[in-house]
Amino acid sequence: MYNILTLNKIAKIGLAQLGDNYAVADDTANPDAVLVRSASMHDTELPESLLAIARAGAGTNNIPIDKCTQKGIVVFNTPGANANAVKELVIAGMLISSRDVLGGIEWAKTLKGNGDQVGKLVEKGKSNFVGPEIKGKTLGVIGLGAIGLLVANAAVALGMSVVGYDPFLSEEGAGKLDSTVKVTANLDDIYAASDYITIHVPLNPSTKELINAESIAKMKDNVRILNYARDGLVNSTDILAGINSGKIAAYITDFATDDILGEKGVIALPHLGASTPESEENCAVMAANEVKAYLETGSVINSVNLPNISLTKTSNPRFTVIHSNVPTILNQITAKFGDLGANIENVQSKSRGDYAYTVLDVTGNTDGIEEQIKSIDGVIRVRAI
Repeated sequence: MYNILTLNKIAKIGLAQLGDNYAVADDTANPDAVLVRSASMHDTELPESLLAIARAGAGTNNIPIDKCTQKGIVVFNTPGANANAVKELVIAGMLISSRDVLGGIEWAKTLKGNGDQVGKLVEKGKSNFVGPEIKGKTLGVIGLGAIGLLVANAAVALGMSVVGYDPFLSEEGAGKLDSTVKVTANLDDIYAASDYITIHVPLNPSTKELINAESIAKMKDNVRILNYARDGLVNSTDILAGINSGKIAAYITDFATDDILGEKGVIALPHLGASTPESEENCAVMAANEVKAYLETGSVINSVNLPNISLTKTSNPRFTVIHSNVPTILNQITAKFGDLGANIENVQSKSRGDYAYTVLDVTGNTDGIEEQIKSIDGVIRVRAI
């Protein structure tokens, strides 16, 4: 029986993937895995029993990844599961920032009580809410991952020209892009060409405050900037300065923070990107299946801190080892099995940065092997399945 701790409400269809061999609760003391959405785990105690954390969503800023890796806890996310939901909101953001739909709605409410005069008042005042169409305009997409790719293709379908930037664009991703999307290796091309710019990259030291005074200065006048990725990707002080100077026509973000709320030219949403029942269900199903695969077979799919490994099981038992990525350590691990006379039927080992993950299917005597492998310098966690 595996114990699963939920730190947020997880869609029932996701939990249903786990089956009868799983006990799911929101208060278990010794969980084998955690399913989480947005709850912060930075101050959460990580018990020795904990093998995996699955984030039902793409971002993992709420999880202490370095600490987890050091303790041999695999962290998963669910890339692409909420991509369509975010794509639709980005398209909505472009539309409501182009034509002052929100301002028009609020103004129309003030006309109540004018009876038969409402129609005349509407015709007289509607010119205050005029804005451009998006057809024929250029959209710059920074980051062509699961979400950015869908946004780019949707924009093409709406008659826009699209320029994309992603130094890590995979062959598979490139193959899914509409053939009219121009991919550039230079961010300055995005800034110079785009009437709209949408950001879809993770937040890390290299992307922090990617949009700042310097990059804004390179943009077209009256540019509209959309940020549905992470708050820290933009310098909000520079954004507000750009709006006040007339350089930026609008800033649309899914991250409502105190400094931008109520400011002219800002449309701030309360993190609605993945807030659809379809997205929540997709994320929950993917997260549950990732945890299930790891606990039952040792397979790693969509991990953010360990290499992905999927190996068909050929014998019992299977051993999984999380260890430092250093020379000779794999030889030391396999030698321990040889010393006992055990035979390694199948093995796969991959590395990711400073860490590596090895899966071994073994036959023969394995008595005491876990403790022997744990004694090797650099081994973090050993598990028999």
